[in-house]
Amino acid sequence: MDYFHVSAGPDQLGQLSSLALAYLGDGVYEVMVRTWLCLRGKATNRGLHKAALDYVSAPAQARLVQKILPLLTQEEQEVYRRGRNSHTAAVPKGASVGQYHAATALEALFGYLYLRGETGRLNELFQQMMEE
Repeated sequence: MDYFHVSAGPDQLGQLSSLALAYLGDGVYEVMVRTWLCLRGKATNRGLHKAALDYVSAPAQARLVQKILPLLTQEEQEVYRRGRNSHTAAVPKGASVGQYHAATALEALFGYLYLRGETGRLNELFQQMMEE
């Protein structure tokens, strides 16, 4: 199994909950943000960590996901909707319930696309989100 180039089928994906997709998508999104920051010249570990927090928090994700919602395919919208409607145990202190649900939905979408092997689509959506 090559965990950097995954291509899960519909049967495998159908067995995963939205929260499982969000769990994986959180890591995928974090790696993409860290890579983006490193390539933009953030040099120190402290600077990288501080900068990453500006993008990986639930309020930041909820804000950034608004940029890509009109671009999502019908299938991606369904994954996003399922992720948004997932019932989670707690909401972080710095986020509203709505922001947390939007962030969970974004992470579920990223987890889904990663498992489908759709790295090109992941990059396309991520670049749209990170444009100034």
